[in-house]
Amino acid sequence: MRPSTHPIARAATRCALGAILALALAAPVAQSQESRTPTRKVISIGHHPRVDGLRINFRDHDLERVRGINLTVWSPRHDLGEGVVSGFALGVPLTGVGELTGIGAGVFGFSAEGDVTGITIGGIGAGAGGELRGISLGGIGVGAGGGVRGLAVGGIGVGSGGSVRGIAVGGVGVGSGGSVRGVAVGGIGVGSGGTLRGLAVGGIGAAAGDDARGVLIGGIGAAAGGSLRGIAIGGIGTGAGGRMRGLAIGGIGVGAGGDVTGIALGGIGVGAGGTFRGFGMSGLGVGAPTVVGAAIAPLVGGESVTGVMIAPVLFRTSRDGSLTGSAVSAVTQVRGHQHGLTIGIVNIAESLNGVQLGLVNVVTGNPSGRRVLPLINWGSAR
Repeated sequence: MRPSTHPIARAATRCALGAILALALAAPVAQSQESRTPTRKVISIGHHPRVDGLRINFRDHDLERVRGINLTVWSPRHDLGEGVVSGFALGVPLTGVGELTGIGAGVFGFSAEGDVTGITIGGIGAGAGGELRGISLGGIGVGAGGGVRGLAVGGIGVGSGGSVRGIAVGGVGVGSGGSVRGVAVGGIGVGSGGTLRGLAVGGIGAAAGDDARGVLIGGIGAAAGGSLRGIAIGGIGTGAGGRMRGLAIGGIGVGAGGDVTGIALGGIGVGAGGTFRGFGMSGLGVGAPTVVGAAIAPLVGGESVTGVMIAPVLFRTSRDGSLTGSAVSAVTQVRGHQHGLTIGIVNIAESLNGVQLGLVNVVTGNPSGRRVLPLINWGSAR
């Protein structure tokens, strides 16, 4: 029988032949693409991008994925941003991966370009370009470009470009470009570019670029660029750019740009840019525009003072200021209105609703016969 020469039949035949040829050509290509990155099982020696099991290689490059153990001798040849290890990444003496979930360790060091979740150990250092989550130990240091979560211990230091959450211990220091939350201990210092929450102890200092909440202890100083709430102890000083609340102790002084509420003890001075409310004591002076509570220091002063003030040398209010309560000092000078009691060698007030007890008592607003009196002076001005 002769083949059909009908145009439709010829067209159908050509289409069928074309489809068969296309399938024949495509099949080897698909097989070739699949065979480029097959997953080796159990044991692989030398470079292979994908392994499930034990992979042993001198120096990695273009790693894709290892599920199991990746053992190398030296650090990667170049970018391992897509190399993912789930299990163990071990280096004798160095190793590195793109990302790790599991345990990474190197006699000299371990590094990851991305995130690490698990345990990392480096004889010199352990680091990640992303986040370190879990336990990280470095003979010299531990660092992360992202953040640190968990426990990080560095012989010299622990550093994070992001935030730190958990426990961070550095022989020299602990530093974070972001916030710190948890426990941070540095032989020299602890610093946070953001907020600090928890316990921070620095041999020289503990500081937060923003607010601090918790306990800050610095051999020289403890400070917050924002507000400070909790307990702050500085060998030389304790300070806050904003408010301070709680207990603050400074070997030389305690100061805040805003209000201070609580207990403040300074070797030389205690001061607040706003209201001091609570108990303040220092070796030289306590002062704030508004003082409410109790203060003990050789010099105590403010604009509006309410409470009990003990100043062996001088108690003084600013011009047009006031005292409501009592003050005991060698010299009490209320350059405004006194409402209450002052006891001193010399007591001076512009107007008085209360009593002065001392050798010389001056009330410039009293009637002429009672402006200056010995022993006692009184008034009922409002």
